[in-house]
Amino acid sequence: MSTQAGSFEQPTSFEFTSEVMAMAKAHIAKYPEGRQASAVMPLLDLAQRQNDGWLPRAAMDYVADFLSIPRIEAYEVATFYTMYNLEPVGKHHVQVCTNLPCWLRGSDQIVEAATRNLGIEMGETTEDGMFTLSAMECLGACVNAPMMQINDDYYEDLDETSTESILTELKHGQAPKTGSQIDRKSCEPIGGLTSLNSDAGGD
Repeated sequence: MSTQAGSFEQPTSFEFTSEVMAMAKAHIAKYPEGRQASAVMPLLDLAQRQNDGWLPRAAMDYVADFLSIPRIEAYEVATFYTMYNLEPVGKHHVQVCTNLPCWLRGSDQIVEAATRNLGIEMGETTEDGMFTLSAMECLGACVNAPMMQINDDYYEDLDETSTESILTELKHGQAPKTGSQIDRKSCEPIGGLTSLNSDAGGD
C-alpha cells in the first residue's frame, strides 16, 4: 500500500527551535553586513530538516521574514532547486538518478528493484511513512553510475541486488555502506588505477 503525494495539510505556523536558530545565525554571520539574503538556501535547508524533510509554506514565509526579503524570493528558490521538498516525504527519501549516464548503465533496473522492494511506484510514499521513492535528474556521480541518493547519502555502482540490500537494511534500522557498492575507490577505474602506478623517478 502507498500514499500519493498531494494529500497533506499545510501547517499554519513555523519557527526555528533554539538549536536551529543558533545554526541559522552562524550561517548568516558568514556573509557581509547587509547581505543576509545570501543565506536563504542554507536557512531553507535548516527549516526543511527541522520539519521532517519537507518545506511547508509557513517555513518559507518564516525564513523570508527572518532574512528581511520578499516572501516570493524564498518561494522562487524553494521551487527551483530539487533538494527542497514542497510535500511531505518519508523518513528515507530514495532518489534514483534516471539521467542519461545512469540510464545507460542500468538505472531502469535500479528503479524496478526499488519499486519491487518498497511496494510503491515513483512519486509515492509507503503507508508507514518510512520511504518515499522519486526519480531524479543528474546527481553528479555519473562516473559511478548507476546511483541513487537517500537523504544525504550517495549509493553508487548499483545493481538490482545491491539496491534491494540497501533498502532492506534501512527497513531494519541498519546503516548501509555508502559510496561505491563494488569497493571502487572514489572514482578510479574499475580494477584500480591504470596510470601513475609507479614513481616518476628523476632527480
